[in-house]
Amino acid sequence: MASHAFEVDQTGTGSAEPFVLNIGPQHPSTHGVFRLRVVMDGEIIRDLDMIVGYLHRSMEKLAEERTYTQNIPFTDRADYLAAMTGNLGLALAVERMTGVESPDRAEYLRVIFSELQRIASHAMANGTLVSDAGAWQTPLLYMFREREKILDLFEMTCGARLTTNYMRIGGVAFEPPAEFWPALQELLDELPERTDEYAQLLVDNEIFLARTRNVGIISAEDAINASLTGPALRGSGVPWDLRKAEPYCGYENFDFDIPVGKVGDVYDRFMVRMEEVKQSVHIIRQAVEQIPPGPHKNDIPLALRPEPGEIYSRIESPRGEIGFYLVSDGTPAPYRFHLRSPALINLSLLRELGEGASLPDAVVTLGSIDIVLGEIDR
Repeated sequence: MASHAFEVDQTGTGSAEPFVLNIGPQHPSTHGVFRLRVVMDGEIIRDLDMIVGYLHRSMEKLAEERTYTQNIPFTDRADYLAAMTGNLGLALAVERMTGVESPDRAEYLRVIFSELQRIASHAMANGTLVSDAGAWQTPLLYMFREREKILDLFEMTCGARLTTNYMRIGGVAFEPPAEFWPALQELLDELPERTDEYAQLLVDNEIFLARTRNVGIISAEDAINASLTGPALRGSGVPWDLRKAEPYCGYENFDFDIPVGKVGDVYDRFMVRMEEVKQSVHIIRQAVEQIPPGPHKNDIPLALRPEPGEIYSRIESPRGEIGFYLVSDGTPAPYRFHLRSPALINLSLLRELGEGASLPDAVVTLGSIDIVLGEIDR
């Protein structure tokens, strides 16, 4: 991100002078290891600079020394709140580059686990946003309750809760155990009622409305010009979702809607995620009903050697378009490996949103964008 020069009047001629405030990288108001350098005029922000890179691990360079399959765990540690969709994005990119196909059953399993991951990620995003807005911990813990049940499903299937490493080139790593399906059905039966419970707690709450409505407004034009994706874009009223626009894994066979906002404020981004949880439940129900028998993966060579060439492949993660740009030179490791991070792109408007706002409003706006530093810094 470009750095901005700050000019602060140090003459002492006024009763209230602008001053520079550092927020982070250890401040509790930030999400992850992220720093804001803010010029304040009283309680109003006059300028801000976003400083990232504290979590940089050179993931893209390290990926050039490992096989395509060995790189899947890196995607767990990029967007670590949505490991399943990160896994899937890389697996699909390599499949499209090599011509490898995935069995029909594996495609349905991919959809089920991707939508479960979307629900878990949105629970984290909305739960922490409510805390940023000043609420006590009750709504956050309620949303974490559902997230924990989803992580239990992940654990019983692949042995991990966060860094799942579940998707594979040519399918998925494991067939879900027998106890997975009744536990999944119980969760699906509970989630609609739980979502309504959150709405009852929050959407008519005067304090929550005051903190979120007409705060951090992103117009549809600005969202499109800044290449925003995911709830940050749909909250501004733009019905763009790669599951509809460029279907993958058979999403064209599922019936679901694209929730959109009207104003483009913090409240709309919150509500889009709430509605997307309901749509994800609807998709999973259809996938469970339609899933065919058969193998969960196809056998592939341990060291795939794609023909020399390049590909860009993208899917809809909980934060928006996550894309993988791969260049092959015919060896088992990619010559170039690049991750298109939705959180980094979505963050690009924060400076414009922050100027003229109060510091508490800027914190809530940052929370509504839902960033994960693992994929921003990589």
